[in-house]
Amino acid sequence: MRAWEATPGGPGRIRFGERAVPEPAPGEVLVRIEACGVCRTDLHVTEGDLPEHRARVIPGHEAVGRVAALGPGTGRFGLGERVGIAWLRATCGECRWCRSGRENLCPDARFTGWDVDGGYAEFATVPAAYAYRLPEGIPDEQAAPLLCAGIIGYRALRRAELPPGGRLGIYGFGASAHLTAQIAIAQGAEVHVMTRGEGAQRLALELGAASAEAADAMPPVPLDASILFAPAGDLVPAALAGLDQGGSLVVAGIHLSDIPALNYEKHLFRERRLTSVTANTRQDGEELFRLAARLGLSGTVTSYPFEAADQALEDLARGAFSGVAVLRMSDSPRASDVAVNSM
Repeated sequence: MRAWEATPGGPGRIRFGERAVPEPAPGEVLVRIEACGVCRTDLHVTEGDLPEHRARVIPGHEAVGRVAALGPGTGRFGLGERVGIAWLRATCGECRWCRSGRENLCPDARFTGWDVDGGYAEFATVPAAYAYRLPEGIPDEQAAPLLCAGIIGYRALRRAELPPGGRLGIYGFGASAHLTAQIAIAQGAEVHVMTRGEGAQRLALELGAASAEAADAMPPVPLDASILFAPAGDLVPAALAGLDQGGSLVVAGIHLSDIPALNYEKHLFRERRLTSVTANTRQDGEELFRLAARLGLSGTVTSYPFEAADQALEDLARGAFSGVAVLRMSDSPRASDVAVNSM
């Protein structure tokens, strides 16, 4: 099969080549990939911001496709069913975090596109228990970014504990943020966006934000809660200063640059809270997909052919598009068809 592999520290972020089609292990399904979102976490993996967990790993954890083969003992899905592959790939199921419904904190958790090969390929495997059955009414290009950007944004919004009709600040307005803003607005929140780039600010206003200012600007009103999506630690003091008393700031990224010194009275006093989001649970994902179908959640998508994954990452790094990027597989026949049909 055709695939892209990470080359942190090499001449480029990723390299194009061929791999053997993986065989599904017991309890796994093999998925023929039709679309895969391009997530900022893929940049962190391919640029070396995150420590290497697997040499030459295939990135991608927002993959949508059809079940092409079943591993032994796999009964949850049938051949041809449409499924999604997300960031959380496996947990131990036995630790106190898993037993208490907080599997995202499992110390033995494994992640797609970091620990195990992901969706920048024609085929990928996934444990059936961690795959999502996708609503047929959501097109591939819309479903793909929901598998990480959507799920993480949804979890961040829940952790923000925004009161009904409250004022929500959003810092950074990329893939996850522009989906989260739609959910918050649909639920009655007043959303204020702080982000760089006129394109992102314009998109925020088009989606219904009450205001859109520069990334380090003070919001026009005190905020009940804020979510920091930009991986910029220097925005943490500004975001905390923009909170009303009792407000909370949620950091939603897996990677964040260093946070400058905080002033207790200015940034934390009056019961302001600073917290983070770590991965997601499967329950988060199931809830998000039900909500997305009901709200008609729609991402602003820039499509790239599968062969241009390197360009998509480059464009993401320099902020060349608003919303989300999604890789689309070619409709032409694939040489790997024979390998899969013979499994």
